[in-house]
Amino acid sequence: MLEKEIDSLKEDIIKQTCNLINIPSVSEETGDAEKPFGEGAKKALEYALELGKSLGFRTKNIDNYCGYIEFGEGEKLVGIIGHLDVVPSGDGWDTEPFKATIKENKIYGRGAIDDKGPVVSALYAMKAVKDNLHVNSRVRLILGINEEKDWKCINHYKEVEEIPSVGFSPDADFPCIYAEKGICSYFIKEDLSKYKDLAIKIIEVNCNNNAINVVPKYCRVNIEVDTNKIQLDEVVKNIDKTVEYSVNGNSIELITRGIQAHAAHPDLGENAISKMIVCLNNIFKQCNINIFNFFAKHINTEYNGKSLGIDISDETGNLTLNVGKFELINNNLQIGLNLRIPVNTPINEVTKKIEKIISNYNLNGEVLGVQQPLFVSKEEKLVKTLTGIFNKAVNGNFEPIAIGGGTYARAFKNCVSFGANFPGDMDMCHQANEFVDIDKLVLASKIYAEAIYELAK
Repeated sequence: MLEKEIDSLKEDIIKQTCNLINIPSVSEETGDAEKPFGEGAKKALEYALELGKSLGFRTKNIDNYCGYIEFGEGEKLVGIIGHLDVVPSGDGWDTEPFKATIKENKIYGRGAIDDKGPVVSALYAMKAVKDNLHVNSRVRLILGINEEKDWKCINHYKEVEEIPSVGFSPDADFPCIYAEKGICSYFIKEDLSKYKDLAIKIIEVNCNNNAINVVPKYCRVNIEVDTNKIQLDEVVKNIDKTVEYSVNGNSIELITRGIQAHAAHPDLGENAISKMIVCLNNIFKQCNINIFNFFAKHINTEYNGKSLGIDISDETGNLTLNVGKFELINNNLQIGLNLRIPVNTPINEVTKKIEKIISNYNLNGEVLGVQQPLFVSKEEKLVKTLTGIFNKAVNGNFEPIAIGGGTYARAFKNCVSFGANFPGDMDMCHQANEFVDIDKLVLASKIYAEAIYELAK
């Protein structure tokens, strides 16, 4: 019954996924109570809530921070937790990132798989259950719009709204995610004003406002050379051949390019910031800048903790790092690391080791964001139930998995992430040319419908 109902809703699933992609909902904190995360994020939330209302659901806008779409009655609350904000588009697209394009049975656009397509898939799964079956619980699709930044949306929800009894987040992979690594954003800083009479100075750093949870694909730095102290040719010869540069008088513009990827999978990308800092270390060798010395020795272009002397791993994988931020603010240079930490290692154990290393270079460090890990035993009923539903749908025998990504599942007890990437799929989250396969999006909706009914019946 549910499968046929979802098939009849296929065109609506496609249409509404496209409509949401067309709203450029990059979250940005504004300080405006009417749109705390920006105009685009607000529009995406309002559109989704209006869609929910038109489909016969109860809806609520929660102080413009987040919202929900709900049906059913009963004491138990089944939560489905997704998000409508997206990372910046970046460049390298073959289509317009905020104008959905359908080709080769795929929907292309920013948010197609992270997380607008899966949210729509879950919404129509809810409709199929609501219109055809009886459940003894309430089912609530919770929609955040600050997930890609600081989770202020979901934190606000937890302060003012009911916490689900059980649930899942359609924001990762099938068959089911039983563990998510701890996440920490750590910034290493140095005040460059302490270096007097430098022969070379950094004038500007621009990385296109790269999100720290994205492997950066672009970095531009402008430097100025005091030709009374050093020859311009001496500087130019230290520029790596892979770095683009142009000379204008005594100024040099440097540009590095990489391959964008999700920070949970830094090995899938190519880090433009790391390339740039390695180049700057070569240029500034004679100036002996501490932050560059540290970087060259302990990070370089690596994406794991080995060069930091933090070689840890467990069943959830290795410690990984992404150099996601590089900024010059009032002559203060800072490098932002996004760390994905195996669940059995306390996050503060890692940050203390980094603090000890950078203290040897007279550098300052600051933690600017932490998400504690998620771990639910593979033997828990929720994990077994969802994994079983997926395996039945695809006639498979897949085991639950651990990931380095962070989803809203870790915001609640008795909640895990569940889809919508299928085993073997390329992870297109945060990448250029992000897409979702239409047939798999519809199949995910069928899987979500079965899961909703099983958890709510």
